[in-house]
Amino acid sequence: MRILQNITLSVAVLALLAGCGTKTSDRALSGAGIGAGVGAVSGALMGSPATGAVVGAGVGAAAGALTKKQDVDLGEPIWR
Repeated sequence: MRILQNITLSVAVLALLAGCGTKTSDRALSGAGIGAGVGAVSGALMGSPATGAVVGAGVGAAAGALTKKQDVDLGEPIWR
């Protein structure tokens, strides 16, 4: 049950934070970075941080690419 809670929390955080940036590519990139970090932490709790990072990056990139600027606007990305 604890693993399911961690995964649910990770997906919720990704969905909220993946909207960084004004362009789709910015949101996908920031979502992938955030997802990789959250996935690595979640994966470390389950015994495989590399797998968690890869899965998290994929989910984060998808969440970022599927969101619109109006959904979540946290301002300009730091690389601009």
